[in-house]
Amino acid sequence: MNRTCRLLVLTSALLAFGGAPSFAQTGYPDRPVKIIVPIGPGGSYDLVGRQLADALSKRMGQPFVVENKPGAGTVVGTQAASQSEPDGYTLVVGGLSNMAFNSALYSKLAYDPRKDFVPVALIYKFGYVMVARKDLPHDKLADIVAAAKANPGSISVATAGVGTGQHLVAAAFMKAAGVKFLEVPYKGSPPAFTDLLAGRIDLFFDSNSAGLPYVQSGQAKGIAVLSSKRSPLAPDVPTMSEAGVPGLDVDSWLGIFAPAKTPPDVIAKLRREIRAVLPELKDRFEKSGGEAWDLADDKLDAFVASEYDSWTKLIREAGIKLD
Repeated sequence: MNRTCRLLVLTSALLAFGGAPSFAQTGYPDRPVKIIVPIGPGGSYDLVGRQLADALSKRMGQPFVVENKPGAGTVVGTQAASQSEPDGYTLVVGGLSNMAFNSALYSKLAYDPRKDFVPVALIYKFGYVMVARKDLPHDKLADIVAAAKANPGSISVATAGVGTGQHLVAAAFMKAAGVKFLEVPYKGSPPAFTDLLAGRIDLFFDSNSAGLPYVQSGQAKGIAVLSSKRSPLAPDVPTMSEAGVPGLDVDSWLGIFAPAKTPPDVIAKLRREIRAVLPELKDRFEKSGGEAWDLADDKLDAFVASEYDSWTKLIREAGIKLD
C-alpha cells in the first residue's frame, strides 16, 4: 500500500470514530495567556482575574495577563472573548452578570453565554445582605415585610443601577416575600450607601463585603443575609430562612470561562492547575468578603445552566430591560 492510500485509510478510520482528529496541545501554554476582565479595575471580577492570573503565572511558567475591557456593563469584554480563537490563550472572568443576567436584560446580545462559552472553573462566591438605616423603626425582617404588605411602596429600597446584582437581588426578595418596595435607582453602591447612612433610604441589598462593615460599625442595621448560612463577618445577622423568608438562598459566583470549541485537553489542564492553586487563594478571597469555591467539573454545566434559567425567568417576569 503506497503512502497516499495509507493516509486515506487512516483518515477514513478517524472520521468513522467521531470526525476529524483533535490534536492534543501537550505543550500548553507555550506563550502568554490573556484573561479578560469585563469591567474596569476594582471589584470582584477584577479580584478573581488578578489573583488567579498571578497564581497560574507562577505555577505554569507562562504569564497570565489580565486585560480590563469594560463597556455596557460586562457586554463588551465578554463579546470580545466570545470572538477570540478557541485555543486556550484567551479566557474571560464570568459570573452572574455576563453569563446569566445579560441575555434577559438585552433584547439583542452579541454573544450567547450558553453556546459561545464553556465553564472552566467556578472558584469564588459571595453572599448578599439586606441592610437598613439605623433609625428604621423595624428591626426584624418579619416587621419589614408586614409593613410593606400593609402599605405597598411605603418602604424604600436603593438599587445600584438597573440590571445590577443589587437590583436583581432586591427583585428576587420582593418576589419571594410578596412585597413591593419603592425602588430608588442610584449610579453604583457608594451613593446608595451615602443616602442609607443619612437616613434618606430605608433599605439596600449589597454584597456582604460592602454592607456588613456598616453593620459592624453600628452605622446601619443588618436585617438578614441571603445565603444558606450566616456570614462570619456578622454571625449575629440571621439568614433569610431563619428570619422568615425561606428558600431565598442567593450567592453570586465568579469563575473562568473559555470560548466554545477550546480543545478538551486544554480545558482539562486548566481545571487541574486552577484546582491546584485554589488553596493559596483561600485566605485572599475570604479577606475580600467571599470564599474560595471548588465546584466539581461534572457539575459545572448543569449549575451554570440552572442559574441562567432561574435568573432569566425572574428578570423577564419583573420586566427589567436595558435596551
